[in-house]
Amino acid sequence: MKILVVGGAGYIGSHMVKQLALSNHEVVTLDNLSCGYKDAVKYGELVIGDLGDVNVLKQLFSNHKFDAVMHFAAFIEVGESVINPAKYYHNNVSNTHVLLDAMVKHDIENFIFSSTAAIFGEPQYTPVDEGHPQHPINPYGRSKLMVEHMLEDYDEAYGLKSTCMRYFNAAGADPDGELGERHNPESHLVPLILQAASGRRADIKIFGQDYPTDDGTCVRDYVHINDLCDAHSLALSRMQKTGSSARYNLGNGKGFSVQQVIDTAKQVSCRDFKVVITDRRAGDPAVLVADARLAKQELNWQPKFDQLETIIETAWQWETNFFTQ
Repeated sequence: MKILVVGGAGYIGSHMVKQLALSNHEVVTLDNLSCGYKDAVKYGELVIGDLGDVNVLKQLFSNHKFDAVMHFAAFIEVGESVINPAKYYHNNVSNTHVLLDAMVKHDIENFIFSSTAAIFGEPQYTPVDEGHPQHPINPYGRSKLMVEHMLEDYDEAYGLKSTCMRYFNAAGADPDGELGERHNPESHLVPLILQAASGRRADIKIFGQDYPTDDGTCVRDYVHINDLCDAHSLALSRMQKTGSSARYNLGNGKGFSVQQVIDTAKQVSCRDFKVVITDRRAGDPAVLVADARLAKQELNWQPKFDQLETIIETAWQWETNFFTQ
C-alpha cells in the first residue's frame, strides 16, 4: 500500500515509517519538524509541511494516491496543555479537522489515529478496557477525545473508516539501534531515568512513595514502541479487509511501578544514580494498566517485547549510542 505518515519524524512515527517500509509499503512522511527530526526519517520521502496547511495537503494528495493515512502529529505534554490549551486545540483538533476534510475530498478512506489513555481520565477500575467511561481531566486528553468523536461522525457521514489506537505508556527504542526517543523537553519516565544513568541528568525524581501499591510508587503499563507499530500494521490490514472502524487500548496488560523501572534501569545499565523522593503530583492515579484483550482478539496482536528488562535494554542502547558517544 501507499501510506502517508503524518508526524513521521517523531518518536512513534519514525518507528512506524521504518516498519512500513521494511514491510514493502510505499511511505511518504509529512512533518513540520516542530517536534520531530529530519534525520529520523530514514525511509521513504519526507515532505516538510504542516498537516493544517490546505495547500500542502492539496499538493500531496494530488501527487500521490494514498491508500491510508496514519496520524502521529499531536502535541502530547499534559502539563503544557493545561497552561496553553489553545496550542493543543489548534494543532490536535483544528489541524486534524483540515486533514480529514482533505482526505474526504480526495477519497482516501482509511485513517489510523494515534490516541491515548488520557481520554479516560481518572480510572474508575483497572485494567482499563475500551468500555471504560471517558472523562479526560486535561486539554490534551480532551483534544484526543474530540478527534475520536469527529472520526465517528466522519464515518457516519462520509464513510471515512478509522482505527483509534489508545496508547498507555509507549517506551523503548528500535532494537536495531537506528531510532529512539528524544523529546525536547523529555517528560517520559524511562528516558528520564536513563538520562540519570548516563549522567546527562543529575537525578531522577519519584513523585510520591505512599500510594496503595506494593512499593508505594505509581504503577504504569509500558508497551514497547515496536509492539505499538505492529498493532498499527495489523489494524490497517483489518480495516482494509473489513471496511469497518475500531477502537483499541494498547498496553502489555501488566503494570510496573516507578521503583521497579528505576531498579531495572540500574541493573540493565550497571550504573547507580541519585533518586530523589518528592511530593505527589496532582492527578496521578496509583495504578493505570490497559486491558488489551480486544486488540489481541480482533487483530491477533501479541506484544513481543513485553518484559521490562527488554524494553529498557533497547532504550539504554539508544541512550548510550546516540547521546553519550
